[in-house]
Amino acid sequence: MNTKVPNSSVAAEDRFGQRVAARLSDGSQTLPHDIGERLRVARAQAVAARKQAPQLRAAPAVMQSGHTATLGGGWWTRIGSVVPLIALVAGLITISVMQDEDRASELAEVDSALLTDDLPPAAYTDPGFAQFLKSDGASD
Repeated sequence: MNTKVPNSSVAAEDRFGQRVAARLSDGSQTLPHDIGERLRVARAQAVAARKQAPQLRAAPAVMQSGHTATLGGGWWTRIGSVVPLIALVAGLITISVMQDEDRASELAEVDSALLTDDLPPAAYTDPGFAQFLKSDGASD
């Protein structure tokens, strides 16, 4: 039954094409000569283009590797798919290291400012120190 379906559809397409061609031929009799000639040339070009065999592109070879199908290319394909992953991981590690260094340098600046300040570090934890900062003594 599957073999009859394509044949019947091809036959239906052929009949439709013949009806369209007949209708176009009937209508072309009433057209001016220059338009008819342009249509004739265009029809000849279309038929010539249709008769040429379609150019087939070479499809990549599909190979079976274990239980999966892979495109051919061997180890170059594998390297090509791993390199972006390695670059991504290296970039993420680099960003993490740079952020850690920036955080450490900021903490070092705060520590050095605390240690070189006139006030001892214990003064910052004193509850009265916040009141001192809010009072007029801080506006000096």
